[in-house]
Amino acid sequence: MREFQAGPQRSRAHDFDSFVAGAAGRLLRTATLLTAEPEDGPDGRPRALLLLTASLARTFADWERLRGEDPYDRTRQDLAARFAREAWRHRRPRGGLLDRLTPQERLVLVLRLYEGVPEERTAALLGLGRDRVRAVCNRSVATMCGSRNPTARRRAARLLGAGP
Repeated sequence: MREFQAGPQRSRAHDFDSFVAGAAGRLLRTATLLTAEPEDGPDGRPRALLLLTASLARTFADWERLRGEDPYDRTRQDLAARFAREAWRHRRPRGGLLDRLTPQERLVLVLRLYEGVPEERTAALLGLGRDRVRAVCNRSVATMCGSRNPTARRRAARLLGAGP
C-alpha cells in the first residue's frame, strides 16, 4: 500500500519541481521588483524570497486542484495578493530598481509592464477600477521615465527590457 501512495506523491513533487525550475527565476525577479530590494545587495533579497516562498508553498498545496489552470498565473496572483496585503512592510525604499514608487505603483507597474497582465485582469486582481489601474500605471511610468536623473532612466529602461 505504501508503494502505491509513494508513486503519485513522487509524481506530484516531480511536476512541481519542474514548474519551479522553469518559473522560479522570473517569479523571484517579480518579487524583487515588488519589494524594491536591490538584486545584488550584500544581504540578498530576504523579503522577496519570503514572499516567493510563501506563494510557491500555496501553489504546491493547491497543486492537485489546479486542473488545467496555469500554475505560473496562480503563483503570480498569490504573489501579488500577498504583496498587496503586506505593502506596509515595503514602503521604505531599499535601493531596488523601483524604490522611487509607492507599493501600489510598483504592483501595478510590475503586473502591467513586466508581467504583461492585461489591464482588466490587473484591475480585478487588485480590486481597482480599470481607470484607476491605467492612471496608476501612467503615473508610475512618468515617475520612472520622466526623471531627469540618468540612473532612474536606466532603471526604467531595464525594467522595460530595453537596457542592460
